[in-house]
Amino acid sequence: MWGSTIGCIVTLILSLLTVPLTSTAQQTAKVPRLGLLIPGSSSAYAPSIEAFGHGLRDLGYVEGRNIAIEYRYAEGKVERFPDLAAELVRLKVDVIVAAGPAIRAARQATTTIPIVMAVSGNPVGDGLVASLARPGGNITGLSMMIPEVSGKRLALLQEAVPTLSHVAVLWNPAVLGSTVAFKETQTAAQALGLQLQSLEARSPDEFDQAFATMTREHADALVVISNELFFGHHRQLAELTGRHRLPAMFHLREYAEAGGLMAYGANAQDMYRRAATYVDKILKGAKPADLPVEQPMKFELVINLKAAKALGITMPPSILFQADEVLQ
Repeated sequence: MWGSTIGCIVTLILSLLTVPLTSTAQQTAKVPRLGLLIPGSSSAYAPSIEAFGHGLRDLGYVEGRNIAIEYRYAEGKVERFPDLAAELVRLKVDVIVAAGPAIRAARQATTTIPIVMAVSGNPVGDGLVASLARPGGNITGLSMMIPEVSGKRLALLQEAVPTLSHVAVLWNPAVLGSTVAFKETQTAAQALGLQLQSLEARSPDEFDQAFATMTREHADALVVISNELFFGHHRQLAELTGRHRLPAMFHLREYAEAGGLMAYGANAQDMYRRAATYVDKILKGAKPADLPVEQPMKFELVINLKAAKALGITMPPSILFQADEVLQ
């Protein structure tokens, strides 16, 4: 009888010990930590970061509950990328999400932590991945196919302004993908019979001088080569095109919304939202090397009619028909 009683007591004690241990184990389950390495400022990238958050929530992740995020903003200063990337590596984040030139900084900081490209230009040509189908290494994500659409942007601009002959091109040769995109624009210009004027700007401090040169050389219009560092100053660029009365083609809708004439390209917010799916797959065990790089299935044309009116441009019906959105 005593043996039976002692056995019951032991069983009870063990059961009482097991419950808190199980509860504690559940409470201390590792919460994955992401590192977001953003080229610009928090204000400029707020819509994209919000879209990324929506993508995570759609997949069941809630920041502060079952996922943690470390935000690092370079504020448009390239020299800050290496230190910010190294800081995320020291924090031992599970995944780094980066955009534009920040991707290379992340890659130089780690070859083991998975890196998701939220927005990239030409990842194969830039040597970031081995191929789109099989990236290899620790990088995968999304490409904007920037070089491939450079010619299309120039053709749309010519359709909107049939009289143009001299087009200025503003670009940053220090940014990944820009050289290829510029060469694609040159090829398109030759086919369309247009003269190009190359103007380089490695920082916003060089914008005013570039626009002064365009005006002095009597440029008829402007094409801005896709550039994550420029994006943090998209309102400034759009304002400069209005001040100098230059019809301009950009790559993201935000430029047209800020007052630029036209924009043609992939939707950046949608790409950030899609980047969350890569994070989810990696956290569930997938290897970046085996996840194909995704390319946008759709490009959007956004036209600002208010800007057109200020420039004295009457948009042809043919191009308005192609527009995904016309801003009044």
